Amino acid sequence: MSKFFYGIEDLFVNHLFAPYDFFRFTHSWWGANTINWMFSIIGFIAMVYWMKQLKIFNDNNEEDKSISSHSYL
Repeated sequence: MSKFFYGIEDLFVNHLFAPYDFFRFTHSWWGANTINWMFSIIGFIAMVYWMKQLKIFNDNNEEDKSISSHSYL
């Protein structure tokens, strides 16, 4: 069973995370954090899209804003 877990370790450490080693050993802070900046930009774009959709539904008055909107309240 231990060979199974060593195989998983080998897969992630030597293959899937290998591109991150390139970024880790760069001498530039900006270069080392490229992936983090990409995730931050994607997250920001998704948040702006989500807020835009919420505004559309709010402007159409589609949300039930009554105090007893749920049966358990």
